[in-house]
Amino acid sequence: MFKVIHWMIVSRSQLLVDLLDCRWPQEFLVKLAKATPATMSTKLNSHEISLVVFDLATIDLQQAYQLQRLIEREHSSVKTVFINFPKQVDAKFLIHPATTFGVFYSDAELTAISSGFNEILKGRSIIPHDLHKSVTGDEADDDSEHLTIREREVLQALLAGSTNLDIANQLFVSESTIKTHLYRAFRKIGVSSRGQAIAWAQTHMHEVRV
Repeated sequence: MFKVIHWMIVSRSQLLVDLLDCRWPQEFLVKLAKATPATMSTKLNSHEISLVVFDLATIDLQQAYQLQRLIEREHSSVKTVFINFPKQVDAKFLIHPATTFGVFYSDAELTAISSGFNEILKGRSIIPHDLHKSVTGDEADDDSEHLTIREREVLQALLAGSTNLDIANQLFVSESTIKTHLYRAFRKIGVSSRGQAIAWAQTHMHEVRV
């Protein structure tokens, strides 16, 4: 008996969801479930989903990261794909080698996306070359080696959920000194927020136990 493939689109854009719901079930012979960031977890538990598509035009990057992490922890067999991936913002921390099978920039046309999804259905990953090194980890060591010992300590403390004041007390320095260390570390690893720094550290400093 033919087994139906179930995909999920996570987006706040009803227009995009309706457009894809008209195209993809016929084009790829799949059933398309629709979810918002708030309902994704519940629907994943009640549907046999094999692939989740995140619309980054309508989802905050940090929220997308948390949803991606949830899939890694609780639904490791589910593949993830990002559409409307930003070119001007460093969002490579979203990509995980084990689960991310596709990345399509915001200027990608639907025909190119459809062609990519056909390859994903065959078990191939479709990720732009400029992001591929991030997925394979080739760039991780370079970024880490540029960090000072103190900057690494501060990033490790972020992983533990410490505030700037907590870190300052742990390291016996002022809070402004911690802010300086964070600013320098953020610039070196190419992030612009605490959430992105935590995501980067989780990926590239995973061997460190805090």
